[in-house]
Amino acid sequence: MTEEQKTNEFEERIQRGEKIEPGDWMPEKYRKQLIRMISQHAHSEVIGMLPEGKWIPHAPSLRRKMILIAKVQDEAGHGQYLYHAAETLGATREELYQAFLDGRAKYSSIFNYPSMSWADVGMIGWLVDGAAIKNQTMLAQCSYGPYSRAMVRICAEETFHHKQGKEMVLKYAAGTPKQREMVQDALNRYWWPSLMMLGPHDSESTNTPQLVKWGVKTKTNDEVRQEFIAETAPELIASGLSIPDPDLHEDENGVWHHGPIDWDEFWNVVKGNGPCNAERLGMRQAAHDNGEWVRDALEAYSEKKYGAKAFV
Repeated sequence: MTEEQKTNEFEERIQRGEKIEPGDWMPEKYRKQLIRMISQHAHSEVIGMLPEGKWIPHAPSLRRKMILIAKVQDEAGHGQYLYHAAETLGATREELYQAFLDGRAKYSSIFNYPSMSWADVGMIGWLVDGAAIKNQTMLAQCSYGPYSRAMVRICAEETFHHKQGKEMVLKYAAGTPKQREMVQDALNRYWWPSLMMLGPHDSESTNTPQLVKWGVKTKTNDEVRQEFIAETAPELIASGLSIPDPDLHEDENGVWHHGPIDWDEFWNVVKGNGPCNAERLGMRQAAHDNGEWVRDALEAYSEKKYGAKAFV
């Protein structure tokens, strides 16, 4: 068949709801877009361990410490699932991870903001993981089988993270004046970055139309953002917290409207100029360097026993 005929057949399969598997023919652009998306998602999980991980030694109770340790461990596992999914498309984990460390690969903008208090742990769980779940639930229906199946497992674990964060925020919102002040401050700082992390407006997103056509995304950025606001805003308001958007309101049809998003800030962070870009990448590079002896040992063992290198 010609390239055009193969593409038509490929798109017909997607329209029928079939999953595309690693051994199937696919347009090169589809493959490249998936590698870009999946690797960015994997990098986000790996770097997303840092904002909350720094608070593990400062947890106010053993229960909170155990919950947070489990969550950070989950994020590492999510990165593993996603790197595996990207490898099914012909990418190598070494190349993907090196591009991440070099600053050539992108990851979610939200992880370039500081976590300044213990309340941030709860707010990240409610807002950041809540927004991520909206996006990931959509991706669990995507046309590429390995990515779709990875999302099913990840969404189940992220739901736990979301509930844990929400429980923390509601507890502190109903707590002492100091606790309420702390959690309101966290909301003030994380509300807008959480909306930004779902991506630019549809009119500015050059990749979305093709990704929707090929079933990689089943909803647009603005549709996912609208779902997130509609679910989250009423609950935050009911808790007594104030959302830092004077224009936010629900109209007579039950549709929520938000104020203008500072996209200049978003693109500045994406380009590497956010509050914590250099710090977070520096920490990941240091961890990678400090783990070199482990990788060397595993590679030597793998070569000796299996005749092949291993990558960790």
